[in-house]
Amino acid sequence: MKPEGFYKQPEVNNFAFGIRKMSRHNNTVFTVSAICVFAIVLCFSVQDAGAKTQVGINLAGPADWNTELPFVDVCRLSRTWISQRKGQPWGKGPKLDLDERGWIKQLEKDCFAESPLCTISGGHYPAGKYTILYEGNGEIDVTGAAKIESKRPGEISIDVDSSRGGFFLQVRETDPADYIRNIRVIMPGFIDKYKENPWHPVFLERWRGMASLRFMDFMQTNGSKIESWSQRPRPEDATFTTKGIALELLIDLANRLGADPWFCIPHLADDDYVRNFAQTVKKGLDPELKIYVEYSNEVWNGIFAQNKYAGDEGLKLGFAEKHWEAAWRYTAYRSVRIFKIFEEVFGDARRLVRVLPSQAANPYVSERVVEFQDAYKNADALAIAPYISFNVGPKSSPSSEEVAQWSVEEVLDYLENKALPESTRWIRGNKKVADKFGLELIVYEGGQHMVGVGGGENNDKLTELLQKANEHPRLAKIYEKHFEAWEKEGGGLFCYFSSVSNWSKWGSWGMLRYYDDDPAKSPKYTATMNWAKSLGQNVNVP
Repeated sequence: MKPEGFYKQPEVNNFAFGIRKMSRHNNTVFTVSAICVFAIVLCFSVQDAGAKTQVGINLAGPADWNTELPFVDVCRLSRTWISQRKGQPWGKGPKLDLDERGWIKQLEKDCFAESPLCTISGGHYPAGKYTILYEGNGEIDVTGAAKIESKRPGEISIDVDSSRGGFFLQVRETDPADYIRNIRVIMPGFIDKYKENPWHPVFLERWRGMASLRFMDFMQTNGSKIESWSQRPRPEDATFTTKGIALELLIDLANRLGADPWFCIPHLADDDYVRNFAQTVKKGLDPELKIYVEYSNEVWNGIFAQNKYAGDEGLKLGFAEKHWEAAWRYTAYRSVRIFKIFEEVFGDARRLVRVLPSQAANPYVSERVVEFQDAYKNADALAIAPYISFNVGPKSSPSSEEVAQWSVEEVLDYLENKALPESTRWIRGNKKVADKFGLELIVYEGGQHMVGVGGGENNDKLTELLQKANEHPRLAKIYEKHFEAWEKEGGGLFCYFSSVSNWSKWGSWGMLRYYDDDPAKSPKYTATMNWAKSLGQNVNVP
């Protein structure tokens, strides 16, 4: 859920430079003045070229309920092992003895461990024959929507009926001397392919042509507890749902799609982590790709642990007397130090897009962030999230009770006539700040933001109404106006939020709800992809 801005946004005029084309005739002698003018124009031309509008995507985070299904090995998105003891309430078994990668080393008597996989209703994941592969000795079982067809050491064939929901993978016994580990649960049809390509072909094809992949949720950025390089997620981890997806796989995905990766560095990460992270990226990433580097995510936002941390650290350093101001300034301070480490590793900043993030609804915050200790001199972009926002709660105006009685057309009227102009004002205000400090303006998250808040999310009628608005064809027209405004104001990269995820009372963020949705029926998908195509991107237009 994305909270409302905590300041009112003043109306501002867009600031733009006019650039004239210059021609040079044969035998023309340039005066010193003419050369200076040419240099200024060239500088602005380069800046303008760097601000080319492009479309990127925020990818949905790893979870057993992830409906995007990025991996052909569904165990990558399994939940942390749940300990069970015979005769005790569910989930009340003893603390499990796990190795450093999360595999169970031994089980107490009358105990077992299990993990839910593919907890997706409605049959929206592949049915059929899955293959469980593993190393070690012990007993594995399945329950729920799966049953065992055959077994042999290290390999089990199971039949999955996805119409019955998800299924459980159980470790019933394990040999402490050679415990069960490296479990893989491979979808039908990929047993001979998963080693060479871990990604589902539907996932790869869907995001072909995206300019950038923002890995904020892929990296489990919000509230991350990672401090050191030794704590990072690794490809051999039992699951990616606790610490995020391993960097090696993020690099692999960016390379396969030819998309610039956008990395969000954990807010607690030390300098050694940052340096090792940068070295791994330099070693593995296609040298033709750029690297977006951002300190955490929405550090300005008080709902996140990273905001409290940044404010506390900023206060310790004497950056401000107020916690929120200290957080803004610490964001600038820590961002620049992260940028410097990346520059040291890469030799310079030519491949980097150094991102300073801020709150879209308040250009005042943006200016305070970029100006602190001249952070803008060490950055390339100011990033905001100019959502088309309609946050509805019991105390909002209009209230959640009022809006729940509206028609879908009335919701879309509000979105087009109130929220859309407001978003455009946010863009203009932040563009003025970006231009003042010589930064490109980009979007770290964007799209619709229709959601119940402050108790409004518990109004089922409101939730149903907002979801209907998310699938209404007219929403595509509103998106087109939003994208047109972004382009007109000179915005650069626009990373949509979010890729594929099911809708709930907490929001309808997914461009699509399920991996097998017909994208041609989604106004959000069609509008966004048609816009990307118009910008020259080779995207998958339905």
